[in-house]
Amino acid sequence: MHLTSLMRTVLYRGSFRIATKSIMTTPRNLQEVVDDLKGNPYYDKYAEKIAKLHKEDPNEFKARIEKANQKTKKFDPPKQPERQYSQLLTPKSKLAEPDQFKQESLEKIMKTDLIKDKSAEEIKSIWEEYHKEKQYCIAATIPSKDFTKLNENSKKYPTFLFALPRSQGYEFIMCQFAQNTVHFTPLLYYQVHKENAPECLNITHYDEFEADKGIVLMRGEYDKNVINAQEAQCLANQLQMYYVQEDSEKKKLLEQFTNEPDKFKHIDLIKQIENLSIS
Repeated sequence: MHLTSLMRTVLYRGSFRIATKSIMTTPRNLQEVVDDLKGNPYYDKYAEKIAKLHKEDPNEFKARIEKANQKTKKFDPPKQPERQYSQLLTPKSKLAEPDQFKQESLEKIMKTDLIKDKSAEEIKSIWEEYHKEKQYCIAATIPSKDFTKLNENSKKYPTFLFALPRSQGYEFIMCQFAQNTVHFTPLLYYQVHKENAPECLNITHYDEFEADKGIVLMRGEYDKNVINAQEAQCLANQLQMYYVQEDSEKKKLLEQFTNEPDKFKHIDLIKQIENLSIS
């Protein structure tokens, strides 16, 4: 650990401990320690105590620092495993182009053979019950006609923005369609990392039962470090409102964002959310 960081920790905790053995040092090495400490934001507050200890017993001064250094290393918390998403300064490997994404299969989640003979209502019940106990996940069942509209509009407007209410204002979340999946990432992340931006939510539509049951199963997985369950649901609802429901104002925003970006205004997204809250 750098001495500046170390001394900050020691001074802040007020935990100087007397070393049981003096550690000899050269005047040059000791002066380097003192010079380093002067750059510490807490130095002025503790300058008198540091100067007194430095003057009266230089060896003890150095010993305490090295003792604290050993203690700090000993009690360093274990590193948490790296997350696949939400590493703003550590983007994941480059994403494939949209047409290179593979279609996600429902078979990865559940045995479709076991439920293929059940009714649409039974499958809907099984699907939603299955996800009730799943963490960091949202789920729904969509009528085929709504999925058809979603699919058609996703080809016209493959990328869009949504306004997500926060405690102080709004955060803009970008979405991109690829095969049967919709990927969401904060606009800030996209501005920093472009196509390498880490996701905060991905929503997958499984159409295995679309033809014979008239339903499409939806599943969304979100990063709890960026959004919570309510915010994930809010994004899923906005996806339906813009891409499925017939609304002239929302369609105008989709058109502007895709075809006339110079006319598109972020404030108009916020107005749509506020109007929804009022109604």
